[in-house]
Amino acid sequence: MIKNRTNYSSRKYVVIAIFSVVVLVLLVKLFMIQCVDQSYKHSSDNNTLRYITQYPARGKVYDRNGNLLVYNEAIYDLMVIPRQVKNLDTIGFCSALNISVDYFKERMTKARRYSTFSPSVFMAQITKEEHGMIVENLHKYSGFYFQTRSVRNYPYPIAAHTLGNIGEVSKKDLEKDSYYKSGDYIGKSGIEHFYEKELRGEKGMKIIVVDVHNREKESFMDGQFDTLPVAGKDITLGLDANLQQYGEALMRNRTGSIVAIEPATGQVLAMVSSPAYDPNELVGRVRGENYKRLLNDSLKPLVNRATSGIYPPGSTFKMVNGLIVLQSGVVTAKSAYPCNGKESQPIRCTHSHNSPVSLYDAIENSCNPYFWETFRDMFTSSRYASAKEAYAFWYDLVMSFGLGATFKTDIPSEVPGNIPKSSYYDKLYRGVWNALTIRSLSIGQGEILVTPLQLANMAAAIGNEGFYYPPHLIKSFSDGSPIDSAMTTKKVINIKKRHFKDVKKGMCRVFEGDHGTARMSRIDSVLVAGKTGTAENPHGDDHSLFMGFAPADNPQIAIAVVVENAGFGSQWAAPIASLMIEKYLRGYIKDTRKEKRFLE
Repeated sequence: MIKNRTNYSSRKYVVIAIFSVVVLVLLVKLFMIQCVDQSYKHSSDNNTLRYITQYPARGKVYDRNGNLLVYNEAIYDLMVIPRQVKNLDTIGFCSALNISVDYFKERMTKARRYSTFSPSVFMAQITKEEHGMIVENLHKYSGFYFQTRSVRNYPYPIAAHTLGNIGEVSKKDLEKDSYYKSGDYIGKSGIEHFYEKELRGEKGMKIIVVDVHNREKESFMDGQFDTLPVAGKDITLGLDANLQQYGEALMRNRTGSIVAIEPATGQVLAMVSSPAYDPNELVGRVRGENYKRLLNDSLKPLVNRATSGIYPPGSTFKMVNGLIVLQSGVVTAKSAYPCNGKESQPIRCTHSHNSPVSLYDAIENSCNPYFWETFRDMFTSSRYASAKEAYAFWYDLVMSFGLGATFKTDIPSEVPGNIPKSSYYDKLYRGVWNALTIRSLSIGQGEILVTPLQLANMAAAIGNEGFYYPPHLIKSFSDGSPIDSAMTTKKVINIKKRHFKDVKKGMCRVFEGDHGTARMSRIDSVLVAGKTGTAENPHGDDHSLFMGFAPADNPQIAIAVVVENAGFGSQWAAPIASLMIEKYLRGYIKDTRKEKRFLE
C-alpha cells in the first residue's frame, strides 16, 4: 500500500508539470498574438475600422500682382485593402470602372505586394464625374473605398517650365523621405519640386468605423484620435503673369527664350522658353501619356532654354569686355581706334561706319575691330607680366558678372555655361598663347557660352552700375517666412561706377543714335539702354540676341532675348525685347503695328 501511494504522488507532480507547460505555451502564444504578431490585430481592426489619410491642401501659387497661377482641384483615388476583398464580382467590378480584367489583376498584385492589411491606391486621380458614377455601387465591393485627393490646376496655360508639375512618388522618393507612402504625389520639377516641403503641408489621419458591407458608419471614438492636416504654404512669385503670357505669344512658332528680371531685387519677371507646353497637360491620368509625347517631340518642349540653353553671347558680350578694359586703365572711354570696315584685320567689321571710334561709337555701331584692339592692348600692357596674368584679371571680372557658373537659387535646371580657364588654353596651345590666339573672346565668340538667364542678369548688373541680386523666382511666403539669404545678398562687381556710366551711355546710343543697331526698336518717351548681338552658330543660321534694360536712368526691367537661327539681333531679338519692355512699363503697346508680325 505504501508503494502504491508513492507512485500516485509521483504521477501527481508529472501532471502538474505537464499542465504548467501547457499553460506556459498558451501564455507565450497569447503574448505573441497580442504583442508581437500584429496580423490578428490588423485583421480585427480592419474589419471594423478604416484609417484614412487626410491629405493637406497643397499651397497655392500667385504672381507678383496677386493673380492665381496654381490651385488645387478635388479628385479621388480608389483605395483597396486586399485582405478585405472577398466574393468579388470581378467582371461586374471591371465593367463599373471601365477597366480590363488584366488591369484589375495587375493592380491587385501590386497592392498585395505592398501590403495585404494596409490600403494602397488601386486607381488614381478619378474625376468628380467618374466618382459620381461609381460611388453609389461601391458598397457591393468589399475592401474598396474612395479617398479624396487634389491635383493642380493652372488657370493660365503659361510658365510650364517655371511652375513645374507633380507626379506619383518613385521608389527613390520613398527611400529618401518617410513622409511619403506609395501612391503619394510629389513635386517633380520647377518650383513644385524646389519648394516641395513648403507646399506639401502635413498629413492628418481620420479613423472611421465601417460595417460588414464596407459602408462608413461613424468616426471612431467621436474623432478623439483623429489628427487634422496642415495646409501647405501659399507662395508668391516675382513673375508677372501678363508679361509672361505676352512673351510666350511673341515667341510662338519660334525657338529661343526671353528672360526678364527686376534689377532692384533679382526677381524674375518672365522666363519664356519656346517651344513650350500647357502645364495642364501633365495633370491627371493623362500625365504619363502626355509626358512621353512631349519627351519624344523633336522640338524638345520639355527643355527650359532660358536656363539650360547655351549660346555664344556675340556682340552683347562686348559690354563686359568694354568694362574690363576700362577698369584695367589701359584705355579710357575717349580712346579712339581705327576701323577699316570689312577690310579690318584680324577681325573684320560687319559694316562700314565712321573712323576712328571711341567707346560710345563702338557700342552704337557694334564695331568688332575696336573691341579686338582694346582687348589686345590690355593683354600686351606692361601692367601685366604675361598674357596669362592679364587673362586672370579678365577671367575674374567676367566671372563676377555671374557668368560661367549657376546662381544656385530656386530657378530650375540651370547650367553654368562656359568661361574657359587659362589651363584650357595651356593644354590646347601647349602653353604658348596670347591675345591673338584667343581673339574671338573679344567679340563674344570662341569658347564663351552663356544662358539667357545669365545674359539678363548681366544686363541687370550693368543697369545697377556694378551689382546684382542672384536671379530668383520667390517673392514671399504666405506665413511671412524669410527667403533664403543667398537670394537677397548683393553681389558687387569690382569695376568702378564711372565705367558703368560710360558703357550705359553707349548702350543708350544703340537705340537713340543715328547709326544705332536697335534704332528701329525705339520706344516713344522711354529711354532704353541695350546691345544687339549676332552669334555665329556652327549648326545652322546665326542666332539673334539682345540684352538691355529700361528706363536707362532707373532700371525697372532688365531683359535678354535669344531667337535661334534668326540672323541679326536687330531683326528679331531687339524688337521682341522692345515690346516686352513697353508692355511691362506701360501695360500696353502704344503702336500696335510693331507687334503685328510677331502675333500673327
